[in-house]
Amino acid sequence: MRMKKLLVALSLIGALALAAQAGEGGKEHKKLTDEQKALRKEMLAKYDANKDGKLDKEERAKMSAEDKEKLRNAGFGRKKAEKEN
Repeated sequence: MRMKKLLVALSLIGALALAAQAGEGGKEHKKLTDEQKALRKEMLAKYDANKDGKLDKEERAKMSAEDKEKLRNAGFGRKKAEKEN
């Protein structure tokens, strides 16, 4: 019985370690350039209807094609070629 408890405890510790590692390395946050910060601020001012500091799905859907292209060119989001893969 002790061996089962030890095995369960070790399994849980291993699973938690893997989850923590995935959380750290799952998404790398890049530092934004001054140009990216300015563009982000501009797009939030223009499209953030509920003023929560984020663009949700509905707000992004209302963006003009030109503004979406500006964001893609500035390094926000994925380019079409990356989306397809």
